Amino acid sequence: MGWMAWTLPTALFFAAIGLALVTLTVLELVWPTAARRGLLPLSTTRGDRFFISLLAAAFVHVGFLGFSDGPVWIASIISCLLAISLMRWG
Repeated sequence: MGWMAWTLPTALFFAAIGLALVTLTVLELVWPTAARRGLLPLSTTRGDRFFISLLAAAFVHVGFLGFSDGPVWIASIISCLLAISLMRWG
């Protein structure tokens, strides 16, 4: 895997995604979720909203890198706020 630039931020990112998936699995076993409608125009479960949050974060980062010269941490903050709002009210 020498072709991949495994830096500490990259490793932390993938570890956080793995931890979030484990947490969502445990939550689903303890408190099963029911599909509900929120701000999104479709019925979603906790896992659906998490997946949509990951996709939204990718689009926010790509768009930020494509249209801005600012630091990437700004896109990360925007993505975290978007994910929190989608998980809560999505």
